[in-house]
Amino acid sequence: MSFGELITSLQKCAITDEQVQENVKQDLNLFYERLLESSRSTVKRIKERCLEEAVQLLKRISKTRVLFSLDESHLLLMIQILISLQLETVGISTACRKIDQMLQELAGVNQQLVYSEIKKCLQAIVHKEQLLSLDDLQRACMFLEHSAIGREVWKKLCLPLMLKVAQLFTFVLEEEFLRDGPLCYSAVKLCLQIFQLLPNQLSSVVWTEMEGSQVQNILQALIDIIYGPCCNRDTCLLAGTAVAMLLNSSHSQAAGHAASRLLQISNQESGVVTVSGLQVNCRSISKKEIALLAVSRGVLTCCQPHVLLSTNADNTEVCLLLNGLFSVIISLCEEKLDCHYFAFEVLTLWLKKVKENLAEIRAITGDRLLSDSSSLKQQLVHIILSNADSPVDGVSESARSAFSLLLDLYQLDCEMCDDAERTLYSSLLHRITNLPWENKAKYYQLCALLPFLGSDKILSHYPELPNHILKCLSTHHLSSCGSELYKCLIQQQRQEPSCQNEQSHVDQWAMGWKCVLIEALTSEVAFLQNNCYIHLLPITFRVFPSAVEPLLSSLNPSSPGHLYAWACVLSSYRATTGQSPWTLQGGTTLKILHLALESADDKVRLAAFNLLCCSPKTKDFPTQEELELIKSFIPQNLNCESSSFRQHFQNGVRQFLVRIRDCCLFFVKIQNGKKKQDASNKEEVKNLLDQGTEFVDWLGELPYCYLAAGHSYQRKKTSLLVLTTVLETCTATWSPDKKKGQPPETMDCLIKYAKQKEQWNFFCRAKLLVLLSCLGDSTNEIRELSANLLLRFFPSSFPKDISTALFTQTKQLLCSPRVQEAQMAALMIKVLHLICGSNMQEFDLVRFLFNELEKHYCTVKSDMMLAVRTNPIHGILSALQRCLFDSPSNMQDKLDRSLILFALELLENISLLLLGVLYGDQEGTSNGQDAPPSFCDMGNAITSLIDQSSGGGHSETEECVLLSEKHSLVLTCCWVSLKETGIFLGSLVDHVFSRCQVSNHLLTKTDLKRVSRVFWNILLKCRQWGAVEGCCIGFTKFCACLLRSNDPELKEIPADMLKQVLQVIASPRSTSVTRRAAGLPMLILCVLSAEVASKGRPLLAHSVEFLLETAKAPLPERWDQTLDLSQVCAVHTLQALVRGTALGSAVLQFAPTVTILSLTLLSSSCWAMRNAALQLYSSLCSRMLGHCPSNEDDKSAQNGMSSTAFFCHYSALQPFLSAELREAADVLQRQSNEARLHLKPSLFPILTLLAQLHPGVQDSVQSLTDFVPPLLQLSASPIYNVRVMASRALVAITPPSENIKILLTLVGQLPGFQQRYSHNWLHGHLLQIKALFQRAVGAQSPVPGLHEVVNKVEASLWLATEAQHCPLVKMAYVEVIEAITQFCSEHFLSQLHKILTDDLQKAQLEFQIGLSSFHQTSISFLCTNPLWASHIWEKFSILRLDVRLVLVKWAVDRCSLHPVKELIHEVLQANLQDALLSQSVEYRHLYLKALVTLATFGESLLPQLPLKTSLKEPVLVECVELLLEDLEAQRGGPEFLSDALGAVSLLLCYCSSFSIIERWCKVLEDYCLPHASEGLRMACVEALILAGVSLLNHRPNQEKPTIMVRLVNISLHLLQDQSVQIRVKAAYFASMLKHTYGTSCGSIFVMQVNKALPFLLDKLTEQCWDSGAFGILLSHLPQTDLRSVQTNATQNRCVALYEQDEANVFAEPSVMCAQVLPYLLQMAEKCSQSPSLGIQLNTWAKETVPHVLEDLQICKELLTGDMQTWLTVLIDAHFHSALCGMLTRAALLMRLMKLSKDLPVLCELSTLQQAVHAFYCEFRENGVHFPPSLTTAVVGEPSK
Repeated sequence: MSFGELITSLQKCAITDEQVQENVKQDLNLFYERLLESSRSTVKRIKERCLEEAVQLLKRISKTRVLFSLDESHLLLMIQILISLQLETVGISTACRKIDQMLQELAGVNQQLVYSEIKKCLQAIVHKEQLLSLDDLQRACMFLEHSAIGREVWKKLCLPLMLKVAQLFTFVLEEEFLRDGPLCYSAVKLCLQIFQLLPNQLSSVVWTEMEGSQVQNILQALIDIIYGPCCNRDTCLLAGTAVAMLLNSSHSQAAGHAASRLLQISNQESGVVTVSGLQVNCRSISKKEIALLAVSRGVLTCCQPHVLLSTNADNTEVCLLLNGLFSVIISLCEEKLDCHYFAFEVLTLWLKKVKENLAEIRAITGDRLLSDSSSLKQQLVHIILSNADSPVDGVSESARSAFSLLLDLYQLDCEMCDDAERTLYSSLLHRITNLPWENKAKYYQLCALLPFLGSDKILSHYPELPNHILKCLSTHHLSSCGSELYKCLIQQQRQEPSCQNEQSHVDQWAMGWKCVLIEALTSEVAFLQNNCYIHLLPITFRVFPSAVEPLLSSLNPSSPGHLYAWACVLSSYRATTGQSPWTLQGGTTLKILHLALESADDKVRLAAFNLLCCSPKTKDFPTQEELELIKSFIPQNLNCESSSFRQHFQNGVRQFLVRIRDCCLFFVKIQNGKKKQDASNKEEVKNLLDQGTEFVDWLGELPYCYLAAGHSYQRKKTSLLVLTTVLETCTATWSPDKKKGQPPETMDCLIKYAKQKEQWNFFCRAKLLVLLSCLGDSTNEIRELSANLLLRFFPSSFPKDISTALFTQTKQLLCSPRVQEAQMAALMIKVLHLICGSNMQEFDLVRFLFNELEKHYCTVKSDMMLAVRTNPIHGILSALQRCLFDSPSNMQDKLDRSLILFALELLENISLLLLGVLYGDQEGTSNGQDAPPSFCDMGNAITSLIDQSSGGGHSETEECVLLSEKHSLVLTCCWVSLKETGIFLGSLVDHVFSRCQVSNHLLTKTDLKRVSRVFWNILLKCRQWGAVEGCCIGFTKFCACLLRSNDPELKEIPADMLKQVLQVIASPRSTSVTRRAAGLPMLILCVLSAEVASKGRPLLAHSVEFLLETAKAPLPERWDQTLDLSQVCAVHTLQALVRGTALGSAVLQFAPTVTILSLTLLSSSCWAMRNAALQLYSSLCSRMLGHCPSNEDDKSAQNGMSSTAFFCHYSALQPFLSAELREAADVLQRQSNEARLHLKPSLFPILTLLAQLHPGVQDSVQSLTDFVPPLLQLSASPIYNVRVMASRALVAITPPSENIKILLTLVGQLPGFQQRYSHNWLHGHLLQIKALFQRAVGAQSPVPGLHEVVNKVEASLWLATEAQHCPLVKMAYVEVIEAITQFCSEHFLSQLHKILTDDLQKAQLEFQIGLSSFHQTSISFLCTNPLWASHIWEKFSILRLDVRLVLVKWAVDRCSLHPVKELIHEVLQANLQDALLSQSVEYRHLYLKALVTLATFGESLLPQLPLKTSLKEPVLVECVELLLEDLEAQRGGPEFLSDALGAVSLLLCYCSSFSIIERWCKVLEDYCLPHASEGLRMACVEALILAGVSLLNHRPNQEKPTIMVRLVNISLHLLQDQSVQIRVKAAYFASMLKHTYGTSCGSIFVMQVNKALPFLLDKLTEQCWDSGAFGILLSHLPQTDLRSVQTNATQNRCVALYEQDEANVFAEPSVMCAQVLPYLLQMAEKCSQSPSLGIQLNTWAKETVPHVLEDLQICKELLTGDMQTWLTVLIDAHFHSALCGMLTRAALLMRLMKLSKDLPVLCELSTLQQAVHAFYCEFRENGVHFPPSLTTAVVGEPSK
């Protein structure tokens, strides 16, 4: 019988028993249902959930003792069901344990019956004639590990089981594919469990003199696995653990002798190991390191102390732990193996064991273990610290654990011998603090040292630590270690007894850390702010809750950056402590919170929002004010640009909803009487409950108002996230893919209460239609989110009319040539199948899709041009992929062999046909062609195809550089279809291998080879990267399935492909380099990345070796450099392997060899080889160093590897690199007098690599000293960049302690005035001095000997005088002085100032290379001193043009906050006319930029006041006229026009002419529109900021309304701009206006964009309501015609491949309607107050009524049409905005008709009201939701 039949029969048996009570019957029924549901489900968490419920039910039933009344047959049936279910869930350990709990409950009723049934099951395993299968092994392991009764049975069957295992090993070890496969691994795992769980049964066989052939055979097999040719590393390691567990079963010295022998035998070719009475032979030792690792790991993991402390047989060792194991472990850690992580894991285990057994070890040795002179201690310190920042995954973490264990061990050792000095801690502290701050490991090491030394000692010894922690928090990969150290420090401070009370603790904390946190929170570095908020503040408040007061007292919300810090502090305080923040700061918290919630800064609003939402108490119901603030905040923040904002916004909403939900659940319990409450509280509870459910209902409705097509992507994405949060939190839907966040069990009670109030109607038809319309969105994210909502939460059926129309629409979209529309269709058909699948059982969707695919293929074959427009292939393939493999359905069950073969043949034909189209050979005659066609060949082939389809010959028209529409259609069809083919084939094979038990019947070897040919053709014959990349996804799955297969023949398929492609690389090439296939290296990468990592990656090793040999092969004597060379192709392939993220760090073991190769090949005579080698070298550097530096000047922020660590891990590189440097330096020295340039191609790449490193640890200097002499010599290189990079490399190689020593040497070599020298040498010398100075000064710690060096540098002042003729040398000398200015004498600096100033004023006699750079450096240096800067700027007008240009550049780049900024601005204004008349375009442009920059930068938070001007009125007007003429004629390009507009705006407030202002406004109106460039729109908003408020403040009153209307109109356009920066600056202008019209006299508070828009509309209607405001408001309503929308929906027009994007995709006409309508209604209210406004409104009404009535009629027609047309209309981007525009006009008309007596009767008011109301209700029921303001205007009208 099947499992379901067993359950049914058991139900009948149990329930018919009359003695069973009704509630017990229900429990039994429910128990059986849970078992049946668990059996049916394939989702792990659902199984576990059902079984857990079943366990609880059975325990409840058991308490009634009804199980004792069941017949034995009934009980037997129940036991059989549970055992059957346990065998089904053998791979889920938690499920097996839960079933075992149930079996033990039944065993309490009849233990013998349970025992006998399990025994039958296990006897079937051990008494079967066949060998054990994988299922048998897994079941045996399960009953050993997870079944208490099963273990008892196995004790009786131990010997038969070991016999079967021994027989299995005999068979398995003979075959390689079995030896390296899961069968062998499972057999070893079973042995381990036998040895571990059945020790008594085992010891009687092994450790007595009895005969034990089975155990001997098993032990022999395990030894063979460890030392033999088994390639599976995991199996070897497990075998080592099993052998150690076997040894552990002994209580004598024999086990220790055997373990010692196992470690010793690795150094021999063969040997014998004796385990008591058992003897086994090590016949061949093929992998010494893995064997040692396996044995030592096993011994340390399993063996008891008596084994670890035993000596060897001849007593030559003190004990196994100290002698035998330690030397092995150290040697393993020093080896650079691919299993380096496991070696350090073993070291950690060794330290733990030594720590546990230290007393016994001391008793054995009679001496200290870690004395000061101990070599053991030195070895441990060296090996741990040298690997502390290893690039190998996991090694640095293991080294960190080992370091902590070493410190603990040392402390224990010192305590045992009463050593109070403990010098190791101090020496380690000194060594660690000398490491650069960029070293990640130092912070974790300080954390480990902290408990032993205390916080005071560490902070006093390392005073720079707080600053370095801030630097860490500013750096991505260092943030975690910096925050961890801070946490440890303040926790340690809290524990130290120096403070007596809480306040003194807080004061001590504030003294050291308050300023650090304030600096971080108010920093301009967003990453630093965020890390402080996330990491530092929570731990601070957990340790010191009272720290909130000193933090808040240091913050002023009106200061820049402080408002964010304020919100962060309070948010973190509330979330951490649960205390209310509203009582802090004397009750001003809420007032400041309002400011933060309206801030323009996203992160300020988020922090404030989180303050409202967060609470550690989920039953903390929000106050009424909190609810109102949240209701105001959420709609205003739905369209934020930042994805990070959306994510945190969703988290905040979820937190708030969880609080409301949990509170409401608590209130419902009170309502239902489950909680005792006073009667007086019940009414309050009911009010709170109603508030909570109403809020959830409001929030559940809100997102649907903004999901219609036409809204911005940002608003729709955020709305869907909010909706997802509501449904996840406030429905009873259980999500099996989530561990946390499941709905409470009592959720149904709350839902029932809400529905009784007609709330929480989350799944109505209208909302279903809204989400279905989102499936037609143009962006993938919106489609996926809406599909996820439909599938997770909505009922599992659609109304028939909707499903039918949706299916028809889907079939049409599947035939669209547009990729995104085909993807829409694929997602739609997946949703249809998963939701309506039960209603479509008679319809075979899989067969339908395959038939459609065949039809499309036939169309492509017969008429390609017709097919690419009407029947492309990619849509059907995408739909098949979605339905078969991307959804949890049973459609895969329909993939029988016949259908799979049909699919393979069809896809093979499709791929050949499409590749033939690209080849120009649709008949497939070029199928054997090796090389792909060039892009030119493909273009010619497609052109020929197009010409043939048009019936004519080759067109002779002039060739166009742009692809035609037809050409694009063909290319898109071919490439996307090939990509989808590869993805589908990979998913198909993966499904067959992973889910089907009979994979060998569904796909034979022949079939798989056929699939491999398809992949081969696509990857090697297609050139489009997208197609290759997509195909690689499928090919990697294909290779992974075959390489993990147990069939060796299948494993050979990808291996053979790899061999073939390597041969293709090695074979002579006859194709052009431009025809190389993009997929050639990717094919190799896919095979290698699919290789099983635990088996040693033999394919990777073979491939790298082959490619290295190919690349090293000498080039032919004669070759055509336009052809592809095998050697070059091999290097490019190596680069692909290095860059491939799938291989990860596996390629690092080959890094030294490949690096040497790439540097060697840079000297090749072939340009292609040099190019390939350089690319390979660049990829290698990125891989070896981890993170790439973002720029040359700030490498520390990204990369933290020191030079010593680098050469420790890549030691083979050190002799090669140093030899290359020495050779380059020797050549330079030998040829120093020749006038020829001798190049060393590898020199600059080597210097670049070294320059990216950081200085090493002090005591490791000696290993890198051989680099220093050649680097010093290379300072004389004639190549500028070599000198620069050599100086940086010297800093990286030199440790901080050696800086001064080398500096003294370098400055001592500076030449005197009369000495001869080389300019190149002197320049390089100065560069090295500067680099070392910058490093020494930047260390922020006292540098002894620095003043001596500075004095010697000052003595060489002549290097900056006229006596030095080289500008570059002079520049380098000035840069040196700039680095050490703070240490130089005043007299020297005054001399240098005079020299540089005179040089700038000197006439230029001749052109000099580098003079401009020298001038830039001189000006930069001089302007650091305000007095010197004033002196040079006062002489601006008499300086040469080139010097003025340099000064202006400096003003643009570095003058923003300079003390003499006002003086500089006056100088620029005074010389403006001359600059505008200058012939130098660059000078004119930079001059204007400097003028605008000085007036704006740094003033953004202060009121804009007119700056003083020295220009007279005529000159001023002339300047403005010149600039306006350029702006109106648009001369000079966008950048110049932007600066010109800014300059005009600065000068405008000084112009009295109103015509000039009108011209300026007209320019702004032209430049603010979406079709203008972004730069001009930005200049437009900056012009508003510069001049807008000043004009409104200083122009005559009669001009102000006109100016206000135009400026507000411009601002409204800019507030809807596509660029977020422009919107923010427009909001700043609105904030300036608000500040001007308000009463505040402080700094300007910049409001959010969505708050700025209603403010401007308020001002417009308040001050200009009768001065053109009505026209402005109307101009912002959408002008879309509903008739055109209807026409587009009903016509089947030809679809082009691409459609024109909107000029502004961020603009939302629907939202703008909702914004404008209240102000239009206000205008209607004021029509009686102004005759001109009344006339204007009446005229508008006459023109509008016919259009509104016509639109209402069109709406009726749309509603009476078919559902398919309606679905098409819903996804039209203009439909919703047109409806909102019509509704806005209708609402205004109704208000006018009600208020105005002068309005002629155009139609009846009541008729119009009823028509609009009916339209609103019907459209809402059919999936059209409107913004709340429009809803209020419409719904409120009929009732009035």
